[in-house]
Amino acid sequence: MSKKGEKESAEEKKPIIIKNATDLQRLKLEKLMKNPDKPVVIPEGPKQKSLPPPPDFVRNVMGSSAGAGSGEFHVYRHLRRKEYARQKFIQEKSEKEKLDEEYQRKIEENKRIAEEKTAKKRAKRLKKKQKARLKAKKPKVIDNSKSNESSQSNTSDDSDEEVTKHSDNNFTTNDNN
Repeated sequence: MSKKGEKESAEEKKPIIIKNATDLQRLKLEKLMKNPDKPVVIPEGPKQKSLPPPPDFVRNVMGSSAGAGSGEFHVYRHLRRKEYARQKFIQEKSEKEKLDEEYQRKIEENKRIAEEKTAKKRAKRLKKKQKARLKAKKPKVIDNSKSNESSQSNTSDDSDEEVTKHSDNNFTTNDNN
């Protein structure tokens, strides 16, 4: 036990040199894995900023007109800046929503296009597959005109056998020569 404790303290006393981001990440993971029972706190994202609604009615604000006291202008200026900031925030928020909506629409469009391409290729593959199946299932059919030409080129005995085979199967021969 004492040797183990000495080794751990010696390792802890070594200065840890972080050379790059990988070392930093490794160090953080090792620290987390030393005590796996300890809950890890994951910070939440930034809260969305919201401004209070505009005041319904502002009393005793003279603005910069004649008859305003020296302190009234500062109140007017403060309220004006507050209102301008609120309007700017609303415009920025609407711009952000517009961009987000456009982004989502573009993503949906890209998904739709990808699906169409995939469906088209899938149909082409299936069509090709079915043609191959039909070709494999279909027995080779000999065309009568080709068989007559080949039989004429053979000896007369062979042609007589073919004619008798065809007549037995209720086929008629075509002599278009």
